[in-house]
Amino acid sequence: MFENKKIFILGIARSGYEAAKLLAKHGNAILITDRKEQKEEHIKELTELGVDIRICDDPTFLLDETFDYVIKNPGIKLDHPIVVKAKELNIPVTNEVEVAYSFLPKDNKIIGVTGSNGKTTTTTLIYEILKTAGKDAYLGGNIGYPVCSLVDVVNDDSILVLEISGHQLHDTINFKTNISVMTNLSEVHIDHFGTYENYKLNKCKIFAHHTFSDVAILNYDNEDVMNGTKDIKSRKIYFSSKNKADLYINNDAIYYGEEEIIKLKDIKLKGMHNYENIMCAIAAVKEFNVSNEDIYKLLNSFSGVEHRIEFVAKVNGREFYNDSKATNVKSTQIALSAFSNPTILLLGGLDRGHSFEGLTDYLKNTKLIVCFGETKQRIKEYADRIGKECIVVDNLIEATKLAYDKSNEEDTILLSPACASWDQYACFEDRGTEFKNTVKSL
Repeated sequence: MFENKKIFILGIARSGYEAAKLLAKHGNAILITDRKEQKEEHIKELTELGVDIRICDDPTFLLDETFDYVIKNPGIKLDHPIVVKAKELNIPVTNEVEVAYSFLPKDNKIIGVTGSNGKTTTTTLIYEILKTAGKDAYLGGNIGYPVCSLVDVVNDDSILVLEISGHQLHDTINFKTNISVMTNLSEVHIDHFGTYENYKLNKCKIFAHHTFSDVAILNYDNEDVMNGTKDIKSRKIYFSSKNKADLYINNDAIYYGEEEIIKLKDIKLKGMHNYENIMCAIAAVKEFNVSNEDIYKLLNSFSGVEHRIEFVAKVNGREFYNDSKATNVKSTQIALSAFSNPTILLLGGLDRGHSFEGLTDYLKNTKLIVCFGETKQRIKEYADRIGKECIVVDNLIEATKLAYDKSNEEDTILLSPACASWDQYACFEDRGTEFKNTVKSL
C-alpha cells in the first residue's frame, strides 16, 4: 500500500516525523510540511533520508494530482485546505496509524482503546498488566508513542496496546483491531466533527472490519455506546458499575462472571471512573489468559498515569495535582469529583467554543478559578454568571504562581483545563510538564 509512492505529509510533530521516517525507508518519495520550525535533529535525520521538508503557512500550492496519498496529523481540522484539495483531486487522506498498520506483522494482536474519557488510563492499565504477566506487549497510539515508531521493534507475536482517538479513527482505511474497548461516549470534540452523531460514528469505526472472532469491550451503562454498537459483528463483553454484567461491582469488589478478581480497597487507583477503566482492562487481559494474581499485583501497586490527576507535590501544606490530559469538560468533572477539600482550579486553553456550564454542579468545593489561554475571557464570563470567584491571567506559569499565593494550607491546587493545549503548547504533555516544573520552583 505504501511502497514506491509519492506521499504528502501534513504536519510534522511526533506522528508526522515517525511516519516520514518509516515511509522513506520503504522507497516512498516524501514531502512533509508544517507551519512551525522543527527540532534540528529531526530535520537532519529526515533530510538524510531524502525527505523534502517545507516550513510554510499555506502549503496548498505544493499539492497536485501526482501525489498518491495525503497523510495528515490527526489534530488538523477536516476542512483544512490541503484536505479539501486532496478530496477534489481524489487523493486518499489517511494518517500515521494507517501507515503503521500496513507494515506491522500480520500475526500481531492489536488492542485498541477509544472513548470520550478514560482512554489513557485504560490503555496504560492493559499494557502494565500484560507486562506484569510476562507478555510481549507494546504501548502506543494517541498516548504519545506513534504506532510507526513500533513497527521496527515489535515481534511477530507481539501484543500492541493502542490508544486510538476519534481524530485518528476518522482517517483510517484498513486499520483493524483484534480487541476494541469503548470506555464511554459523551459530547466532546464537536468542533472537529461538526455534530455529536458524526463523532459517535467515527468512534465506532474502531469496530470496523471486526468478525465474530474479534472482541468488543463495551460500557453497559452508557446508552450511546449500547446504541452505537448494536450491529457490530464482534463478540461482546460488557462492563458495568451499576448493573450485573460480564464485569461488575458487587460487595465492594470487581467480579468477572461469578469470580471475584479484586476488592476495591486493594486497588491503589480510587474513584468509580477508575474502577470502570479497570474493568475494561481486566476484560482485555483475560483474553490472553492473564492470571488473577498478576492482575491483583498490578492493581495493588499502580498509582496512575502521568498528566491524569497526577499528584505533583505538597508545598507548604498545599497539594498540587496535574490533570493536563483533561481536554474537555467531562474530564474536569471527573477530576473535581475526586477532591473534597477546598480547591483552586486552573482552567483554560484552546477555544473550541464549547460551554463550561457542565462544570457548575462540580464546583462546590472550588474556592477560586484561575483562567488562562484563549478561553480565559469566556471562562471569566461563565464564572461571573454563576457567582464563582475567578481571576484572569495570560499563561499557566502565572496561573500556578497566583494559585499558590491565593491558597491556604490543606488546599488543593488542580490543573484540569477542560480545554486542549494547542493555543500555547504543542501537546497536553508539554502543558503538564510546565505546570510540574513551575510547582517545583515555588
